[in-house]
Amino acid sequence: MSVPCPIHDYLALEIEEAKAVCVGDLHIGLESELRSKGVHVPSQTHRMERELIHLSPGRERVILLGDLKNRVPGSSRQEYVEIPKFIRVLQRHYKIVDVVRGNHDTNIEDFLPKNTNIHPASGFVLGDIGFVHGHTWPSPKVMSCRYLVMAHNHPTVALEDSLGNISKEPCWVRFPIDDVANNRYMKMPEEVIMIPAFNRSLGGSPINLKGGKMLGPLFSDGMIDVRKGKVYLTDGIYLGTIADLLVRGDSPIRTLSHRKRVDH
Repeated sequence: MSVPCPIHDYLALEIEEAKAVCVGDLHIGLESELRSKGVHVPSQTHRMERELIHLSPGRERVILLGDLKNRVPGSSRQEYVEIPKFIRVLQRHYKIVDVVRGNHDTNIEDFLPKNTNIHPASGFVLGDIGFVHGHTWPSPKVMSCRYLVMAHNHPTVALEDSLGNISKEPCWVRFPIDDVANNRYMKMPEEVIMIPAFNRSLGGSPINLKGGKMLGPLFSDGMIDVRKGKVYLTDGIYLGTIADLLVRGDSPIRTLSHRKRVDH
């Protein structure tokens, strides 16, 4: 199967031979949580729906890589209203809808219409590509694939200008695997591809702050060499490795407007 490739100017990954598109961290219901804290922002569900519809021609499968819902524990009224409608719309445009459980997806089966594929938190395999949200250990079968695609960290890159001002924007990261540090799996992927959060209201965690840490067990024991991670902006520009891009973590960071918001 072909190498999973980011779709330029979208926060989505394409698996061409499988006629599939993959997104993660939709966090439907986030706006309800923000509203309870006095922050009023419009729901992003319809915008995410429109983007995935726009990507559907010529594609048959959509993979939602965890954290489809937001509230944990429990669920919000927004989630009960919006998630089933969202999935039904996707089912009209894609033959297959896959949902991988994330750490926010408690009782997610209660929200999903019939004929939705629900996969465990340990992930699933499509050809030689493994998919996992990233908050738990992937299964041995998932880890035996050539590529591993994961979400969970909402990666952004912090960019420092000549005046010392720091801003951030969403990014993709491709990590090499250090098989020497592995004492858990018989076989390991060649590369881990970390995808940005699909919900643009989430912001994100800068992956290149000095002293920063990645979330998830794969980053806990040196199995992934974080400093060698290759960082790409959403328009495909390669910035360098995380080690090349390290910035101090003691300054305020602002979020840049997305380089080219695609709202169809």
